[in-house]
Amino acid sequence: MSQQNVEVVRRGIEAWNRRDGELWLSYATPEIEWIPAGPAAVERSVYRGHAEAASGFESVWQAWEEFRFEESEVRNLDGSVLWLGRVKMRGTASHVALDQEFALHFVLRDGKFVTVRAFVAWHEALANVGLEA
Repeated sequence: MSQQNVEVVRRGIEAWNRRDGELWLSYATPEIEWIPAGPAAVERSVYRGHAEAASGFESVWQAWEEFRFEESEVRNLDGSVLWLGRVKMRGTASHVALDQEFALHFVLRDGKFVTVRAFVAWHEALANVGLEA
């Protein structure tokens, strides 16, 4: 199941990069908890359930005309997946461009996201899951 979890995470990242919130949510349980970080935390610090997550996606995508994840490494953990990479963003109004380290920790149950927590630095994500940088 763990390799399947990695593939679900990669499909979720692809859906995000295409701005396909409906597809992303198809990989999530109804009680999904999404905890964005940094520039993705536009409206609130935690989104619970499909409706809140969908609203949060729209807010992020309105604020950022570009918001793309680029994978560097994926760590398959027991019941979860740690995605390490970069995020490339450009503000819709400001056109300010950012290219920074980013990490996502996905907790899955039965092949679906239960919790997705974002981190603006790899060392924070690694520490959060009990690993060293």
